[in-house]
Amino acid sequence: MLPLELLFTGLITGLYYALMAVGLTMIFGILKIVNFAHGEFYMIGAYTYTMIAIGLGVSPWLALPMAAVAGAMIGWATERLLMRPLYQGYGSWRFMKDEYAVVVTFGLSLLLINLVNKVVGPYPILGPALWDAQRVAVGPFLLSGQKLITAGLSIALLVGLALFIKYSLWGRQIQAVAQNRFGASIAGINSARASNLVFVASGVLAATAGALLAPVINLDPSVGIFPAVKSYVIVVIGGMGSIPGSIVAALLLGVIESFGAVYISYDYRDAYGLVLLILILVLMPQGLFGERSREV
Repeated sequence: MLPLELLFTGLITGLYYALMAVGLTMIFGILKIVNFAHGEFYMIGAYTYTMIAIGLGVSPWLALPMAAVAGAMIGWATERLLMRPLYQGYGSWRFMKDEYAVVVTFGLSLLLINLVNKVVGPYPILGPALWDAQRVAVGPFLLSGQKLITAGLSIALLVGLALFIKYSLWGRQIQAVAQNRFGASIAGINSARASNLVFVASGVLAATAGALLAPVINLDPSVGIFPAVKSYVIVVIGGMGSIPGSIVAALLLGVIESFGAVYISYDYRDAYGLVLLILILVLMPQGLFGERSREV
């Protein structure tokens, strides 16, 4: 029963990882940049959820969508105010896309961390649980109510995102811009709006992930750094820009960490992903689902 239980627990952990990593993958897929402020989207969602639920006395079930709205707003503002120079030709920034993206997103990360530190303070705080049940029987397994809700909502959000991208008009426009921004513009697609939608979706996913984990992990202004590192590892393992690859890599990482913590050592639990990353880069440099090459 132990291996089956470890597999189930690892998959639940992987679903949470996927919620964080898919947004980062989408940004790279359409803009070909890495958002170094992605962990702070997570942090904003976690603090919004906690402050609204505890400070205002609002039900956690109402605070959760408010955290998602906060993530959408920070994603919209980031794209609209900071990312537009990358593809609308403002000055010389268009010729230094990678440098600009690194400087701006890293600066935004530092700004948000210090802003929350000044406004809220550096003191650890724990968010309220969505479900107070300590243990819930799911077949032969006993799971905490919070983990069960996290798994269910993660699946719902990921499936909803997949359906949105595959079947909606906006989703098809995002796919077109990701394949060829210039060609999509010639076809009459508003590439700026598609980029904005991607940042909004990324903010919603990361902020929701932060809110769901707020009752489990003590919050502080730097709480988003470590989840962001996990997301970067997952994106590379799955293949840069591949949403299915990120989901598979997240589930794989969750299972490996679950088994490794029991059969090897819990102390090295966070190192297993780095070992997997090294192996993937040696054997499959493009990642599990990545392209072998792409146009620059």
